[in-house]
Amino acid sequence: MLTPLPGIRRRLVCMLYESLVVFSILLIGFLLPQIVLSGFQFSPSPRILWLHVLLLLLFYFVWCWINGGQTLPMKTWKLRVANSDGAALRPLQAVLRYFAAWPSILLFGLGIAWALIDKDGQFLHDRIAGTRIVSAN
Repeated sequence: MLTPLPGIRRRLVCMLYESLVVFSILLIGFLLPQIVLSGFQFSPSPRILWLHVLLLLLFYFVWCWINGGQTLPMKTWKLRVANSDGAALRPLQAVLRYFAAWPSILLFGLGIAWALIDKDGQFLHDRIAGTRIVSAN
């Protein structure tokens, strides 16, 4: 039997904490290199900058989800991303979840609000990727 999903409040607070971690990652992995490169008069195109952000965060999230199913905030809130049957995520499944989360969040949180009408209370990007957030014991 599958573990029931943690409440939406707990998942949203974890996402808020995750935003602080993402800010730190972007500060160190994106902004600081850009400052150094600008000192050498190197200014990449906006497309390259967005690609840098996407790949930096892709590496962070996919690596965390594949290696234990948890980011730092998820460890703090005792949450874990799992396959729909409770097993660890496959690499392509983690990548799909990552890319599905972008529009889910950026379209005014539509994919997050989806949890309010979903029969299992799942976010839209979890539904698309065949994943679920479960309580980690």
